[in-house]
Amino acid sequence: MNAFDKMIARQSAIFSRLCIGLDTELSKIPEHLHGLESPILAFNQQIIDATSEYASAYKINTAFYEQYGLSGWEALKQTIEMIPNEIFTIADAKRADIGNTSAAYARAVFDDLNCDAITVNPYMGYDSLAPFLEREDRMVIVLALTSNPGSSDFQRLISDGKPMYQHVIETVLSWKRNASIGFVIGATHPEELALIRQYASDAVLLIPGIGAQGGDIDAIMKANGNGPVFINVSRGIQYAGAGEQFGEKAHEAAKFYKERIGYTA
Repeated sequence: MNAFDKMIARQSAIFSRLCIGLDTELSKIPEHLHGLESPILAFNQQIIDATSEYASAYKINTAFYEQYGLSGWEALKQTIEMIPNEIFTIADAKRADIGNTSAAYARAVFDDLNCDAITVNPYMGYDSLAPFLEREDRMVIVLALTSNPGSSDFQRLISDGKPMYQHVIETVLSWKRNASIGFVIGATHPEELALIRQYASDAVLLIPGIGAQGGDIDAIMKANGNGPVFINVSRGIQYAGAGEQFGEKAHEAAKFYKERIGYTA
């Protein structure tokens, strides 16, 4: 089963397009966990246990773990191992470099961490992404139109009558590849999303920015239509509760977002 098939199988099995971010920070973990050997791991375990029935995927931003050195990397690996096998896993690592470096990045994420997908930066072009694209059982999710304020610095520049992000999407879709392909489109851009679906109707989209970043679920789902999509919510689920009942609050939030996002086969 390749990554795209795994995505569809999971989403259709639980009628959910919800992707849950595991962007865990020590400063935001409930106080009663701080005395444990690995507060991050204990927190993540409870979040996964509380939300897995609603999650089509978990997106793990690797930077939140890498900042803690070896212990953080071990927590990252163990967190991914705790996720049930049928649930899709995305390493939000935004990697890309010259070929041999990208090959090393690909081995780290796909072989060592065993994630189904990775986010990558297309700025350096095809050869920087080729080692990821060779992996026929995995998915490569390319940054296209992000939600951060600085995205307009480059992504919206007009070249040959098109914004740069459109060039990125169209060019990547034309590349030879074995991997499944996807694109990151921020939830704060529903009008652009509707246009993107006109020339990338079947591309997988990872859409972060719901909740804390101001993305509107109804506007995004209308713009997306029936295209394959992961709708990511991180802080709105992970940190829905701050005390000892944080797991129950995360469960409630995951159920809420799963139902609000909806599912159409």
